[in-house]
Amino acid sequence: MKTLGLIALAGLIAVAGPGAASAQHAHGSGHAAHSAEAPASVRVGDLELSGAFTKAMLPGQPVGGGYLTIHNKGANNDRLVSASSPVADMVELHEMAMQGEVMRMRKLNDGIPVAAGATVELKPGGLHLMFMRVKEPFKAGGSVPLTLTFEKAGSVDLVLPVGAAGPAGHQHN
Repeated sequence: MKTLGLIALAGLIAVAGPGAASAQHAHGSGHAAHSAEAPASVRVGDLELSGAFTKAMLPGQPVGGGYLTIHNKGANNDRLVSASSPVADMVELHEMAMQGEVMRMRKLNDGIPVAAGATVELKPGGLHLMFMRVKEPFKAGGSVPLTLTFEKAGSVDLVLPVGAAGPAGHQHN
């Protein structure tokens, strides 16, 4: 009976939307109920994180991408140094960039700088998170838990809603 109650509660939260339950929290506290919607924004130190999402994975796709916008509202530079998720063996920070006529993806071993007063967008075709060795493919309508660690601001837990696969997979603004 307890399981049915939790399923019903999860269904109500999903229908009620992002205001019904906290979908993020400071690292180290207990996990909140997660809805399929991301909150409008999450703060950690001087950083404001918004627009977080991922896309459903296609059959046989070995990796998934993660995207969000980071706005540094402070007077000091910061850096996204790592990411992790229980749904993948590792999460890497990546960049896609043109090298001559070829689009290449590379791991960013030194992290992603977030200059004071600047906004950094992690998006398809540019800077992004790469979920490696995913335990179960991401499915549209689901969610992916994620912990981001910044050099100065510290760690923050987020939940990325999973949109449809393909270029139209993200409808959140």
